[in-house]
Amino acid sequence: MKTKNEYIEILATQLREWSADIDQLSEKTEKAAALVKLNYIDELNALRAKQLAAEAKMTELEASGHEGWDTMKLTADRVWDDLRSSLADVAAKLK
Repeated sequence: MKTKNEYIEILATQLREWSADIDQLSEKTEKAAALVKLNYIDELNALRAKQLAAEAKMTELEASGHEGWDTMKLTADRVWDDLRSSLADVAAKLK
C-alpha cells in the first residue's frame, strides 16, 4: 500500500499530465471550425471544472491527517476516475 505522500505525488503527476492533455484539446478546438468549437466548449469547460475539483481534492488530501485517510483516498479515487473518463471521452470525440 502506498503512503499518503507517495499517493499524493502520483495524483499530482497525473493531474499535471491531464492538464497538458486538456490544454491540447483546447488548442485543437480553437483550430476547429466555429460549429465544432460550439459543440465542444461546454465539454472543455466541464473538464476544467473537474480538473479544479481534482486539484481541490489533492489540496484537501495534503492537508489531512492520517485519520480518515482510507475514506479520503476512496473519494479522491472517484474524482480521479471521473476526470480520467471524461478526458478520454472528449479526446476520442475530437480525433
